[in-house]
Amino acid sequence: MLCVTMNDIPGWEIQRVCGEVFGVTVRSRNAFSQMGAGFKSLVGGELQGMTRNVLASRNEAMTRLFAEAQARGGNALVAMRFDTTELGGNWSEICAYATAVVAVPVTEAAKQTALQLGYGQPGGAGQPAGAGQQAGGAQGWQQPGQQNWDQPSGQSGWQQPSGQ
Repeated sequence: MLCVTMNDIPGWEIQRVCGEVFGVTVRSRNAFSQMGAGFKSLVGGELQGMTRNVLASRNEAMTRLFAEAQARGGNALVAMRFDTTELGGNWSEICAYATAVVAVPVTEAAKQTALQLGYGQPGGAGQPAGAGQQAGGAQGWQQPGQQNWDQPSGQSGWQQPSGQ
């Protein structure tokens, strides 16, 4: 899924806003990591145990964010942010939030990025939930056979399937 911190995606057209989405995790601190961090702070340097914990928490929040965006029918996220909050002194909340959108590439560079991310292919990374079937069983969001990304009917090969 394409995820950006900007309010738009250069080279892409946002066709639909699916809404605000969140991915939240609350973690308790590991007492042993915290003690090790206390000793490490005396001499300086990276707190590797704490770094691993923060990265795992952010990844978990992002995974939940992506799942929520797909559940709402989005294939991209714009204006993504993280927020952290201390809860009770021993817990930390990490929240990833963004706006889920349906976006289609309109420039050649964006189309190349879309292919690299798996967009336009059944089951690809950018495919919105339920987008695999069109009316009559035809596959949606597939890569068109033509180089110019146009279907024989003149419609873009990146349009969302009908009924969505």
